[in-house]
Amino acid sequence: MDKLRFAAAAALLLATASAAQEAPPVEVDIVGGSIKAVTAIAVPAMPTPAPADTAAGPTAALGRLVAEVVAADLRATGLFTPLGPDGIGAYSYAEAGAPTYATWRSAGAAQLVTGYVEARGDGRITVGCYLHDVAAGRELTRQGFAVAATDWRRAAHKCADTVYSRLSGESGFLDTRVVYVAESGPKNRRIKRIAIMDSDGSNHRYLTSGSATVTTPRFSPRGDKLVYMTTAGRRPRVMIMDVASGTERSLVPGLVLTFAPRFSPNGRQVVFSMAAGGNTDLYVVDADGGIPRRLTDTPGADTSPSYSPDGSRIVFESDRSGTQQLYVMNADGSGQKRISFGGGRFASPTWSPRGDLIAFTKIAGQFRIGVMTPSGGAERLLTDAWQDEEPSWAPNGQFVMFNRIRQGSTGQTSLYAVNINGGNPRRLPTPQDGSDPSWSPLQR
Repeated sequence: MDKLRFAAAAALLLATASAAQEAPPVEVDIVGGSIKAVTAIAVPAMPTPAPADTAAGPTAALGRLVAEVVAADLRATGLFTPLGPDGIGAYSYAEAGAPTYATWRSAGAAQLVTGYVEARGDGRITVGCYLHDVAAGRELTRQGFAVAATDWRRAAHKCADTVYSRLSGESGFLDTRVVYVAESGPKNRRIKRIAIMDSDGSNHRYLTSGSATVTTPRFSPRGDKLVYMTTAGRRPRVMIMDVASGTERSLVPGLVLTFAPRFSPNGRQVVFSMAAGGNTDLYVVDADGGIPRRLTDTPGADTSPSYSPDGSRIVFESDRSGTQQLYVMNADGSGQKRISFGGGRFASPTWSPRGDLIAFTKIAGQFRIGVMTPSGGAERLLTDAWQDEEPSWAPNGQFVMFNRIRQGSTGQTSLYAVNINGGNPRRLPTPQDGSDPSWSPLQR
């Protein structure tokens, strides 16, 4: 594997799960907000109190679209089997907060999501979102979201996050974006562009033209900036980009070879690799520019740095021992210590947002995604395919996104995400091959 690609990655979960209408209800034990089993959850189309036209279409049509996105989001978590919005009953605006529970019990639902879409006088819409325990016949939570009509998808994602959080006890992750490298062309002449999309694959657009190869795009903690590596000018160098405007600049001016960048948790600094004098070491520099400060100084290649969520430590990859292994050090470069001893090679580490785990690529015949504690204990592999690599964490620390390369002559790459507690990886929808994913923080 090319060492310039070991900059760790990011990303989401989506893809398919079993459909729902015929599935029998599954008993769910909710204790302290923790969901213990996959459950059938009804998501009917949302009504409107007064039909009206908006910039995104009629409110009645938006009510169905919002329900479709909520159902798809919940299915993608792997915890729910959504019923609807097709093939199940409807309810009135008045029933959004007071449903007839017996009706939904007979439909086989353990939980019920209701809501409404209402046009506002300022051109925006309000999307109401309610979650009900059908068996107990009570409301569990409610939220309302006022958004531009064209942002109805974001309201749907926020509704799904509300449901997921209430039933799982975890923070949300569905109202996020994914940045990745979109790939096209033959295996030996790939065109690579940075692309960005919502976590469900919608609102897809390209951020670079494809005139130069790009790798390892990484979000800032606020999600408004990216750092990435480009080979423009035939020299790898780190760029920093404003996502909204598309403006970009070199992180470190000059002809030095820089790669594998990642923001610090406060967004004020960027840690990266720089090759100089026949050696590759880790450096840190202010995100606004300045003189890089060296963190490592050992023979070999040190790369793929990733901060702990409190910014006090950095995990990275190094071949100083003769093979690619993982090391942890203090943020100032002191206290460097090897943590991977499980046989094989280890690459592309990335620290969990919770701080309790480090995800990595393990290379031992296959390339597989795994996790371990920051001390190197409790190593556990999450995938078992021919070539899975470049892990990235969901903002709630419960899912890891990665790219999977299909075995064969085409080199086809796809994005997947897997729950760290087990289950089959789910493929994310992308319009073309995708690699090097990075998951954004929750949108503001």
